[in-house]
Amino acid sequence: MRHGLMPKRGEDRPGIAWKIVRLVTVGTAAGLLVAGIVLPAVGGAGIGLVSAANEVNLKPVDLIEPPPAEVTIVQDVNGDEIARFYEEYREVVKLDQVAEVMKTAIISIEDYRFYEHGAIDLEGTIRALTKNLQAGGVSQGGSSITQQYVKQVLLNSATTDADKNKALETSYARKLNELRYAMAVEQKYSKDQILEKYLNIAYFGAGAYGVEAAAKRFFGVQADALTLPQAATLAGAVQDPNATDPNLGKNQRERLLNRRNVVLDRMAELGKITPDQAAAAKATKLGYKGTKLPGGCEASKYPYFCIYVRNEILSNPDFGKTTQAREAFLNRGGLTIKTTIDPATQAAADKAIKKWVYPSDDPAAAEALVQPGTGAIKAMAASRTYGRSKSKNEISYNVVADAAHGGGVGFQAGSTFKTFTLLNALEKGMKVDDGFDVGAGFRASGYSAFKNCKGENVGDPAHTVTNDEGTPGWKTLKTGTWGSVNTFFMTLEQRVGLCDTVKTAKALGIHRSDGSKLQEYETFTLGINEMDPVTVANAYAAIGARGKYCAPMAISRITDRDGKVTDFTPKCGQALDPEVADAAADVLSGVFTQGTMRSVGGIGRDAAGKTGTTDSYASAWFAGFTPDLAGAVSIGDPRGSQGHKLTGVTIGGRYYGSVFGASIPGPIWKDTMLAALKNVEPTSFTPIDSARFGGCGQNCRPTPTPSNTGDTGSTQGTGNPGGANTVPGSGGAGG
Repeated sequence: MRHGLMPKRGEDRPGIAWKIVRLVTVGTAAGLLVAGIVLPAVGGAGIGLVSAANEVNLKPVDLIEPPPAEVTIVQDVNGDEIARFYEEYREVVKLDQVAEVMKTAIISIEDYRFYEHGAIDLEGTIRALTKNLQAGGVSQGGSSITQQYVKQVLLNSATTDADKNKALETSYARKLNELRYAMAVEQKYSKDQILEKYLNIAYFGAGAYGVEAAAKRFFGVQADALTLPQAATLAGAVQDPNATDPNLGKNQRERLLNRRNVVLDRMAELGKITPDQAAAAKATKLGYKGTKLPGGCEASKYPYFCIYVRNEILSNPDFGKTTQAREAFLNRGGLTIKTTIDPATQAAADKAIKKWVYPSDDPAAAEALVQPGTGAIKAMAASRTYGRSKSKNEISYNVVADAAHGGGVGFQAGSTFKTFTLLNALEKGMKVDDGFDVGAGFRASGYSAFKNCKGENVGDPAHTVTNDEGTPGWKTLKTGTWGSVNTFFMTLEQRVGLCDTVKTAKALGIHRSDGSKLQEYETFTLGINEMDPVTVANAYAAIGARGKYCAPMAISRITDRDGKVTDFTPKCGQALDPEVADAAADVLSGVFTQGTMRSVGGIGRDAAGKTGTTDSYASAWFAGFTPDLAGAVSIGDPRGSQGHKLTGVTIGGRYYGSVFGASIPGPIWKDTMLAALKNVEPTSFTPIDSARFGGCGQNCRPTPTPSNTGDTGSTQGTGNPGGANTVPGSGGAGG
């Protein structure tokens, strides 16, 4: 916070003597200025600067006045506020929005001849000199309100520590420069305009910049409703806002109370209030409320989405070429940011998660909802409350998003990745009933059986992938997907190519949550890479949009402090052949009726999805979509999913021997969708092109024999909704 840099109102530090420097008479908008000006001199020697006008060159110099930092407001899709960002909490107001008693108080104590003098108050400066000489140091400053405004502008314009120190240094050069600027300000603005600017830029303490923020912070009222004792308190605070910061403790409050009473005495001395009014006001308590400053993601109704928006701006070059520029844009810009989050959809996700996972549970559930065809993020929810309290089991990072948006390392995505292998197979011409015979285990025939995108051999002939419970036999794209059979997808990935499967995933925006490169090993299809719900939900949304991939989108419009509006449109491209996406949706819709989600059931409209359970039950997922909304749900233990498995655990008040994709994530997704789409007219999937993808082609099932009675797929719908890979180190798994 910048308020730590704020100087005392007396500004010139103890140990500084004063020196009278002769200057020529200077004309200002207010009339003739001075024949002699009192200025501080550094050190006891009091080295004189000049004694002639031609050596001073005291002429008005235009002051560059960047707008003061203002609060940025973040809104939901309906335009309702959900968060605030700021470097300095400030709300700029017009002078007529400030109580008259506040104006009177600040002028009385800071510059009682403000409306009578020009850029510098010679009488006030001489008075300050006298007081300082009597005190043997600086007990009273001689700066006018205009000069104080100039100093605040220079300080607020400083971008480096060196610039800030220069704005605060005690030197003739700084004093003369401030005076030159002040002369120009007096020529440029009326006194009322200067007072308004000063009241909006001044720091009052307790993190409040400007009179409106201070009135709310100190007393819970707007600036136009300030009472006499309240106004005197704020007027007194600007002299040394750090020493009188009431938020810091008892001593500071006592200093502020004393300072308030000094202001009241001064107002009475000047005849602005009566002695009785001053006495009555002094008899009141300080009355500091310490109203909580609004804003910040921790205070937001949607903290995880708030974190996402903040990081989106800070990391996106669209909002500034440098990190510093983007931080200034967000925290100082006075923006209104309209976002994509929908309160009704968010409420649906929050309610569903709350039903299945408690905030006190060690495992944490997270869900993201994305609109197909736009990439608009409609909801980001988690079971844990956002915060830093360990006793409340809060979580201090964005468990719903990737590291670039405030998240962590994520959780292995498990068999949700099998969908990318399915898409690759369909793209290469396989039909939904094409298949092959698979055994209970899969082992690569050699190191060259799988090649990553660098052409390196990554097959592992020493490792066997197995199914937890599935029966060996003939599996097709349909039944292998419905049963999430590991050995089928390892065989399929080997046939259609690991690298092409990776490329398919990348085309749908898949990237590791921690920002590192995707691990391209033979078990890629089993979901060995750690992911976040936003990324997975968005990938599945592209399938729901018939292959149209849109980058995740959280911001739809930004209005700057001057009312300039910038609209943001979805960034989309065709990542998949639309008919390939249709065929995949057709296959994945069977997961609800004949596959791993059969015990959970569908949502009464066209929907498709895939469960995911990782090796040894480290985490569990469900990702699914309709043409109108897509979502992904993960659950894992933030303490470390590999060290804290989802076995023998109680979650949401229910005991689970093992957690599968259909145990918790699937039901959360279903409950969310039922509520979120309740009032949305159902949109149907585009029917599969039967001529292109129906039946089987060159990989048809052989004629069955009495000992091979049918395609049993998997036993997952009959008691174990998982089919998890039980081989240590193999990464993702079925389910």
